[in-house]
Formats: sequence, structure tokens, C-alpha cells
Amino acid sequence: MLRSLRGKSPQVHPSAFVSEAAYVVGDVEIGANVNVWPGVVIRGDTGRLVIGENTCVQDNSTVHSEGDAVIGPNVAIGHNVLCHADRVGQFVLIGNGAIVNGWVEIGDYCIIASGAVVLEHTKIPPHSLVVGVPAQVKAQLTDDHVARIKSTLEHYVERGQLYRAEGRGDVTIQDG
Repeated sequence: MLRSLRGKSPQVHPSAFVSEAAYVVGDVEIGANVNVWPGVVIRGDTGRLVIGENTCVQDNSTVHSEGDAVIGPNVAIGHNVLCHADRVGQFVLIGNGAIVNGWVEIGDYCIIASGAVVLEHTKIPPHSLVVGVPAQVKAQLTDDHVARIKSTLEHYVERGQLYRAEGRGDVTIQDG
């Protein structure tokens, strides 16, 4: 469901797939070839939230921030992720079940491991492999890591287009 709030409505690129079982509200911009899966909540109620092209937000994840935020382009947000980051760079993979708390900035070409907990106000440099609770940079990304991110994104863009071609469901904007 797409829902307006305080006169702000989600803007969804025509090539994006938003599941009818997702909830997107407020000042949200969803870019080209983005895919948003069932159970996802994206709340643009405290600032503008931009999700760049070719990004996937997988089942049961929540994307929200304490103000304006930018995700992507080319970001894979895994299943059951809580993402409160202010900025997520390009070609980032946030693994299943990770928690990215508020005021976090993630550089380009990073992997946040499944189950990691990134603490508030953390700045993660580009090309970092981040693991643990609390999350710490453990290594620099290799070419294999980058290839895995790109492969995941390609798969989800294709899968999103398949679902979009079959029908987008009820994605009309509901007034708040």
C-alpha cells in the first residue's frame, strides 16, 4: 500500500515493483527498477527518503530515518533488515537480519554481514566488510565480494521485473 501523509505521497518510478503487501508512506521516492517485497515498511514521515535505482528491499524489512535519507543506487537490503541509516552508498549489501541504527553512513561497496548491529552515528568507510555485534570493519572487500553484490542485484532486478509484468496489485495512493 502506498499512503500519503501530511500532503506528501510516495513517488514510484514506473519500472519499479512494489508488492501490494508492502507499506510505503509519506515523502518517499522509489527509483527505476527498485523492488520492494512483501512485508516491507518504508516510512518517509520524518524527512525525505530516497531509494536509488536497481535497489532491492527484501521481505519484512523496515527502512526509516530520523530525517532525510538516501539509499542506493544498487543496494541489496536483505530479509528482515532494520535500516535507519542516513546514507547508504552504492553497491552495498546489508545482510539478512542486520540492524543499522540511526545517523549511520555507509560508504560505497560495503557488505554489512547478516545479523550485524551497526551502532548509532557510525561512519563505515568504502570497501568495508562489516560483521558482529556491535559491528566492526573486519576486512576490505575483494573482487569476489563485489561480484556477489552485483549478482544479487541483477537477480533481484530481474525478479522484480517478472513480478511487475504479472501485475503490481493495489499500489494506488491512499490519503492519510
